[in-house]
Amino acid sequence: MTLFTTDYLEYYLTLVGWIVHNGIWAVLVSSGVFAIPFVAIIIQEWLKARAEGADEGNKGVLSSMRIENRIWVAVVVVMFAGIPFIDIDLNTIQYDRARSSQCQVNLPAPADTGWSQSFSTLNNQSAKVPVWWAFIHALSRAVTGASVAAIPCGTDLRQMRMEINATRIDDPVLAQEVADFTHDCYGPARAKLFMSRPQLDEAQMHDVTWIGSSYFVTTNGFYDTYRAKTPRDGWPYDSNRDAGLAQVPSGAGYPTCRQWWSDGGNGLRTRLLGQVDPGLLTRLAGWAGFLSRAQVDDSVIRAIAAPRQQKLNQGSVYTDYGGQVDKTLPNVVTRAAGDVGMAVGGLAYFPAMDVMRQALPMVLAFLKMALVICIPLVLLIGTYDLKTVVTISVIQFALFFTDFWLQLARWIDSTILDALYGWGWGWNRPQSNFDPLLGLNNTFGDMLLNFVMAAMFLILPAFWIAALGWVGFRAGHTIQGMTEGTKGGAQAGGKGVGALTGGKLK
Repeated sequence: MTLFTTDYLEYYLTLVGWIVHNGIWAVLVSSGVFAIPFVAIIIQEWLKARAEGADEGNKGVLSSMRIENRIWVAVVVVMFAGIPFIDIDLNTIQYDRARSSQCQVNLPAPADTGWSQSFSTLNNQSAKVPVWWAFIHALSRAVTGASVAAIPCGTDLRQMRMEINATRIDDPVLAQEVADFTHDCYGPARAKLFMSRPQLDEAQMHDVTWIGSSYFVTTNGFYDTYRAKTPRDGWPYDSNRDAGLAQVPSGAGYPTCRQWWSDGGNGLRTRLLGQVDPGLLTRLAGWAGFLSRAQVDDSVIRAIAAPRQQKLNQGSVYTDYGGQVDKTLPNVVTRAAGDVGMAVGGLAYFPAMDVMRQALPMVLAFLKMALVICIPLVLLIGTYDLKTVVTISVIQFALFFTDFWLQLARWIDSTILDALYGWGWGWNRPQSNFDPLLGLNNTFGDMLLNFVMAAMFLILPAFWIAALGWVGFRAGHTIQGMTEGTKGGAQAGGKGVGALTGGKLK
């Protein structure tokens, strides 16, 4: 029988859990402890019959029938849920790539990755799975996989947005060069633009608000006129271009602003683009296929090079109950103060959210492994009761199905951004002024939604577990384990901003 998993860590921990489970069961059998519940059943039923009084007929017959019933139930539980029977190893545990194939995302098999070295540490050990738990694993994975497959495929825009927002210029020399370029090129070009006041359309007015403006680069009289005021090592001294300027021993020259920004190998644009993960650029360009790669790259560079991010619009996109319909001055002041507070709080909250999202599948895989290891002892303490088996089965299914709620939260999180910032004309999109930064520049307008969506990764699974409580299954501590498991990473991630800025966010 084949057991399917959906991520590499679960693929590995599933076998680890069943190997340890088999070891615990072997200890219980070899020591004779596994027989204690049968003795407990006899004593429990005898005491129960004795406590019912003398008016219940023949106590011996009554207690013997009850003991017989419970013994048979216990035997069935031991046979199907206790005794390991079905062999599994790394060949019978398979990584389910159906979802990735459906969404046209090619993921390597675990044996083709660095995980193959980790698998060898198990010395190719195999384990056995009781028939019932193999069935529950297959059923849970089938229902969860079918539910996840019902979610439409889409690009995880939220993750790309957070990666763009987290990208920084790591090279201090490059950061200083950006400042020099702003002083020597962008400042004078911007001043000349204001003095000449040319007719610009809406796109050009937005374009000239950053240092890599294509208008300044391509229009004569701007970056082709101004030059670096200090020698730049990437460009040798040119007697024609640099006539009248001082020569330095290194032979560095004074490139024009157009050369300084656009030259292929040494240009500032190329080196800034090198600060961004190439995989992120590829994913972003694949999603924004209606734009050229140069436009996508420029938008990402703008995010990491701009001293501040521009707010694109003042539109209210989300329905809320804040303030009045016609906002008074106190409402406006209150809203502004709230926006500033969310912006400051988001500096720590969003990195913590990102860490939490990455940690949740890992914690879920460990919880599944822990449940498998606990099964022999829980059955023993529960005296092989059928109710115990049903409860464990429901909790195991709940853990598997939690993956669906996490996938749903991530899909909604991403598609909300796609709906607001995706391609389309103004009449069919809430916000018509698309920018490949996925709303990164419209931070205030989206801030509250960001906080809400971050909480959904815990609220939706918690609601699922609470729904099980409606029919009598209490599994609330399962989600509590997920919350506790991700808390440390989230807190550490939230401290990253304070570490980078040398301060501490209050």
